[in-house]
Amino acid sequence: MWDIAAGPKIADDEFESLRNLIRDKCGIYFDDGSRYILEKRLSGRLKDLRFNSFKEYIFFLKYDKRKEEEFTFIYDVITTNETYFFREDYQLKAFKEEILPDIITLKNCDRTIRIWSAGCSTGEEPYTIAMIISDMSDLLQNFKVSIFGSDISHKCLKIAREAIYSQNSFRTTTELQRKKYFDEIEPGKWQVKQHIREYVSFGQLNLLDRTKMSILPTMDIIFCRNVLIYFDINSRKKVIENFYDKLIPGGYLLLGHAESLINISTDFTIKHFKNDMVYMKPKS
Repeated sequence: MWDIAAGPKIADDEFESLRNLIRDKCGIYFDDGSRYILEKRLSGRLKDLRFNSFKEYIFFLKYDKRKEEEFTFIYDVITTNETYFFREDYQLKAFKEEILPDIITLKNCDRTIRIWSAGCSTGEEPYTIAMIISDMSDLLQNFKVSIFGSDISHKCLKIAREAIYSQNSFRTTTELQRKKYFDEIEPGKWQVKQHIREYVSFGQLNLLDRTKMSILPTMDIIFCRNVLIYFDINSRKKVIENFYDKLIPGGYLLLGHAESLINISTDFTIKHFKNDMVYMKPKS
C-alpha cells in the first residue's frame, strides 16, 4: 500500500521479515518501536527500484544476484553516526595513563601495538586515539603504533578517509586541540593533520563476518563504543566472541559507558583503573 507523500507502508509480516534479514546479516536489530524508522529510511529506496511494496523488496534481498550490493546500500541508510572527537574523556584518560603503559609492559619482542576502533563511523574515534598516541612519543619511541578503523558503512568510511570535519564533531574539543591537530581548509571545515592521519587505516567490515575478521592481525586494544546497543543479544554474543579471539592475552576491550558484558560473556575479567573500568582478556 502506498502513501503518496511518504511511499509504501510496511505490513506486520513484512517488517518482521525485513528486520530479521538485517539482523542476521549485520546484527543491527530494529525492535517494534523502531518500525517507523525502518519504513521511513527505506521507502524511498523502493521507489528508486520501482517496487510497489516491501514484499517485493524483501524478495529482492533474498534472491536477486544484486542483493549483496543492496545490503551495502542498506547499511549506509540504517546506521546511526552519532560521534565526535574526544568522546568519553575519562575513558581516554584511562587509555593514555593506564592501559597503554600496561600493554607496553606485555610487548616483549613485539614492538608493534595494534589498536582497533570497531564501528568507527566517520572516523572521529580512531583519529582521537591517534592524537593521543602522537603526544606520547617519549613512551612509545621504540614502538610502531597501528590503528585500524572499521565500519560497515562505505559512506562513513569515505568521510573518515577524507578526514574533513565541521563544527558538530568538535563538541568537546578545545580550541588548543583544534589548532594542534587540525588544519582549517575553509571556513567551518577542518582536516586532521597529515602526521595524525598516518597512524590510521580504514576498512569495511561486518562485525559478524568471522571469515573477513580472520584476516585481521591480533589486537592489543579494541575500542567498540556505543555500537553493541544497536545489536540484539545473540549478535552481541557473536561479536564479543570475535573480539575475544582477536585480542592478545592481557589485551583490553573498551565499551561505551552504557554497555556491559552482563549476560553476554564471562570470558573477560573486569579491570578497575583509577579513571575507568574496562574489560581485559585474561593473560593465561
